[in-house]
Amino acid sequence: MQKNDKFYTFLFAQKYSKDRIVIKRVALRKSYLQFTSLGVIFALALGAAAFGINKVIINSNFADTVAHVSALRQVSAQPLEQPQPELQQPAEIASNSGGPEENADVTGENSEIDSEVAVILKNSDPANVPTMWAHLGKINNEFGFRRNPFGGRAYEFHPGMDIDGERGDDVIAPANGTVIWAGYKGGYGNMVEIDHGNGLTTCYGHMSKLETEVGKTITRGQLIGLIGSTGRSTGPHLHFEVRLNEKPINPRHFLPPEPTDLTSIAK
Repeated sequence: MQKNDKFYTFLFAQKYSKDRIVIKRVALRKSYLQFTSLGVIFALALGAAAFGINKVIINSNFADTVAHVSALRQVSAQPLEQPQPELQQPAEIASNSGGPEENADVTGENSEIDSEVAVILKNSDPANVPTMWAHLGKINNEFGFRRNPFGGRAYEFHPGMDIDGERGDDVIAPANGTVIWAGYKGGYGNMVEIDHGNGLTTCYGHMSKLETEVGKTITRGQLIGLIGSTGRSTGPHLHFEVRLNEKPINPRHFLPPEPTDLTSIAK
C-alpha cells in the first residue's frame, strides 16, 4: 500500500503462470475508509474477487493503517464537541441613568481638546469655568460609549455624565453664566442650559423642578433646579453635560476629582 494526501493505493499480485506475475494497482480515497475498519477488508476482498488475486502485496504499515482507521471509527462514533464561545460578563447597567440619544459623530473629543481647554482656563475668568460639581453623588455613567440603559445589547454614545441622586436634591450652577434654555427638551426632560462664554456651555437634565428661567444671570453655587427623572431616564439622577462650540466634551476636562466618601456629604 502506498500513501498520499488523498488516496491509499493497494498493490495486488496476480499469478498467471509459474514464471509470470502481474501487479495490479487499486487506489481508494481516504475519506471512504475513515468511518470503519471494515472498509479496508471490503476493499481487499472486492479486489481479490475482481482480479482473481492469489496474493496481496501490501507494505508493512497495513496493520498500522487498520488500527488508525479503527481509531477514526471510534472517534466518528462520538458526538462532535462544538467549540463553546467565551462567555463575557455583560457590562453593568446603572439603575439611575439616561440622557438623550446621540450620534457618536457629535462628540467634540479629538487630539486638540486638551489645548483648547488650556486656552479657556488661561483666558477666562475662573468664576465662568465649570470647575465645581453641580451635584455630588455616585457616577452612574461616564462620558462616552455605554450599554443602552433601557436594555438590549446595543451601545450608544452618552454626551455627558449621570450623577446619582434623590428626587428633590439640589442642583447648583458650577460657574457664572447666562441661562439660554430652561424648559422641557426631548430626552433631557426638564433641562437648564447655561452659557459661560468662550463657546462653553453646560446642560443639566432630567430635573423634577426648574429654579431659573431664560435670560437670568447665574452665579457660581446658585440653585438652578431639583433632581428628578424626567425625559429619557430610568431613575432620579442629574445628567450633566459640557459643550464646547456646541459639541459635547468630557466634563472631567474641568471638574476636580469627586470625594471618595459620599456618605459624609450633607443632604
